[in-house]
Amino acid sequence: QVQLVESGGGLVQAGDSLRLSCAASGRTSSSYTVAWFRQAPGKEREFVAAITSGGVSTYYADSVKGRFTISSNNAKNTVYLQMNSLKPEDTAVYYCAAGPRGAGYNTWGQGTQVTVSS
Repeated sequence: QVQLVESGGGLVQAGDSLRLSCAASGRTSSSYTVAWFRQAPGKEREFVAAITSGGVSTYYADSVKGRFTISSNNAKNTVYLQMNSLKPEDTAVYYCAAGPRGAGYNTWGQGTQVTVSS
């Protein structure tokens, strides 16, 4: 059973940067995808970015392309989300999710709050 723990959220000003971390523990499949989602108050959860095992491929929502970068450190079983040029509309709870590649996400973290003030 895989467990995911997010960290790195906080309160920042518009234009600042933050790096979120998603640490995985437990047994993982050999081929998997890890993604970041976010949910703002009163809104649906939305996809932010994803990375396949080994960092072979990355995917981004249009709203974060050019500002956010997803990466992984396999030795530490950790996936990162570097967020630059943050905007107030990036304010949300950010969740890490993982699952077998091509089969959706079956494991979710507890979320970390990101608040961007104008």
